[in-house]
Amino acid sequence: MVQERTLPSFNAATVQITKEEGLRLYEDMILGRFFEDKCAEMYYRGKMFGFVHLYNGQEAVSTGVIQAMRPGEDFVSSTYRDHVHALSAGVPAREVMAELFGKATGCSKGRGGSMHMFSAEHRLLGGYAFVAEGIPVAAGAAFQSKYRREVLGDQSADQVTACFFGDGAANNGQFFETLNMAALWKLPILFVVENNKWAIGMAHDRATSDPEIYKKASAFNMAGVEVDGMDVLAVRAVAQEAVARARAGEGPTLIEALTYRFRGHSLADPDELRSKAEKEFWFARDPIKKLAAYLVEHNLADQEELKAIERKIQGVIDDAVQFAESSPEPDPSELYRFVFAEDE
Repeated sequence: MVQERTLPSFNAATVQITKEEGLRLYEDMILGRFFEDKCAEMYYRGKMFGFVHLYNGQEAVSTGVIQAMRPGEDFVSSTYRDHVHALSAGVPAREVMAELFGKATGCSKGRGGSMHMFSAEHRLLGGYAFVAEGIPVAAGAAFQSKYRREVLGDQSADQVTACFFGDGAANNGQFFETLNMAALWKLPILFVVENNKWAIGMAHDRATSDPEIYKKASAFNMAGVEVDGMDVLAVRAVAQEAVARARAGEGPTLIEALTYRFRGHSLADPDELRSKAEKEFWFARDPIKKLAAYLVEHNLADQEELKAIERKIQGVIDDAVQFAESSPEPDPSELYRFVFAEDE
């Protein structure tokens, strides 16, 4: 069993959250969970092909960070586990599901599939199949925001970029090189490490000299923070502070969110490497159940309101599948389209 780190303490009593905010967080997390469950069903029914990596268990990270930003204005860079980041960023479930089906109505026109979600409209910079590939791309987005504001004098260019990646990426060269540049240039970026303990089949503790990734920020004179990635309120609080710092010109933050994927690395993974005891330790910390309990306990919602949200989202998911199934395949005549940028 992988040695478990003590999850960072978080005093929920200090949280200032309205009912509307709480229900929005819950709805976003339910959307991610229900969407991924449906993906598993569709994959095993032969509707999706290739590798499909699900996000179940990690919803508090995507929701906590992206909902602390300005969806549709700020930038988000993802990984090959990108469906839920796309949904949190505002990409319609219809477009994400259609992309998974390889249809022309998908957010990447059916060219990207599971690992390459993209939406210029929603400032989603893409999912990236290669480990750590999105880190320098995200830095480029953050650099252009800073350049437009400070050099070109565009005061509206105060966008922040959130760059998501896994614990395995923190051992790659792009991680160190990009964090160095981001610190030197004080780029408005959040480096969000989703430490789910496993890089495919390699346990994190066996792959790195120092398993506490957030401490690596000190090498770059950068703010680094550890957070319980199974607690959306804790993630949101950390992200809000990091976003405020970035928007104020105070530079980047490295956030290590301790989380866990509830399924195997991909839907083709039999998931035999992780122990039963390890899985049970994390299953008991389901972030959705934790938020639901908080909302009810603090009189921000009752069970019927939560069930109503679940019914609403189930309708959204069913609609997304129907849309994807009825959408056309990409036209063969456009095989070479989108290889290069097109004039508007």
